[in-house]
Amino acid sequence: MNAPERDVKVDASLGDILRTTKGLTTNQVKQALDYQHEHKVRFGDAIVALGLARPEDIVWALSQQFHYPYTPTKEQTLNEELVVANDPFSEEVEAFRDLRSQLLMSVMSGHGTRSALALVSPDVGDGKSFIAANLAVAFSQLPGRTLLIDADLRAARLHKLFGVDAGSGLTSILAGRAEANVIKPVGHLPNLYLLPAGVDAPNPVELLQQSAFSLLLCDLQEKFDYVLVDTPAASHGSDARIIATHCGSALVIGRKNRSSAPHLQKLVKQLTKGSVKLAGVLMNEF
Repeated sequence: MNAPERDVKVDASLGDILRTTKGLTTNQVKQALDYQHEHKVRFGDAIVALGLARPEDIVWALSQQFHYPYTPTKEQTLNEELVVANDPFSEEVEAFRDLRSQLLMSVMSGHGTRSALALVSPDVGDGKSFIAANLAVAFSQLPGRTLLIDADLRAARLHKLFGVDAGSGLTSILAGRAEANVIKPVGHLPNLYLLPAGVDAPNPVELLQQSAFSLLLCDLQEKFDYVLVDTPAASHGSDARIIATHCGSALVIGRKNRSSAPHLQKLVKQLTKGSVKLAGVLMNEF
């Protein structure tokens, strides 16, 4: 189940990247540098002003310079729900970066016992998988490797969002039928990996309840820097609470103007009865 080692990245100047990817000549780069100094603008702005590249080309080149995964072209764009991957420089995406920072300073700080983070919600339609997917993308933009596990064995959809094969996955591992390469790399996002739910199982609660799940999480936390786990809605039963207990920490997600306060309070109370560290309650506005 080991993920492949990442390639060693070599820093390059913006001019070098544009020479390689856009075919700029040394003379054109010099023209842009002269324009930059004369007009007191940034190098990328000079390139655009001279008509040597488009603004989106500069954004892409900057993302490569700073090793920041970005997929701006229609051919490369991931599912439209993956806003952090498709438009990482938008103001809306700052909410995910802020959430990532808060988690890194609290339940995912790395101090003491490491824990995976379960994302839980009271009801279907709260946007939990949307939050889980985009938060995982946000974590993958940090140094290190991020693993997103689809533990929603009732209505799995992360494999569809990321466009990976779901033929084998978590259910296969928990049933003792694990195949090689069940952890799938996500295209265009080199630090992100997905463990899909796998084939439908008639007994999801029993599979999740067994100690094999805890052992699996412990093993994966040694191999990945950040582990996030999507769960079924709490309205489906005890799955989410079981998963959160195995993970050790949880983020409760509700939906603005939709989730009921009593349902959220009930879920928070159930989680805090055990050993789960509660990261907080997030109200999804998307």
